[in-house]
Amino acid sequence: MKLPSDDKKDMAPLDEEGLWDANDVARFLKASRSWVYQRAQAGQLPCVKIGGLLRFEPAAIRAFIKGQGRR
Repeated sequence: MKLPSDDKKDMAPLDEEGLWDANDVARFLKASRSWVYQRAQAGQLPCVKIGGLLRFEPAAIRAFIKGQGRR
């Protein structure tokens, strides 16, 4: 069961400053969180590993999308 507060996070705008987590990237790409993790761990999606956490630079994700369109 989803709580009302969960819906607000889903609708929150993505912050351009700072790093995104896998949920942010999945929402931006309209993909599943597992797809984001699989691509990042395979080296196909640019990410930064901080300890055991994966984080993503918004500019790098946008550049990834533009690069995918040229194939």
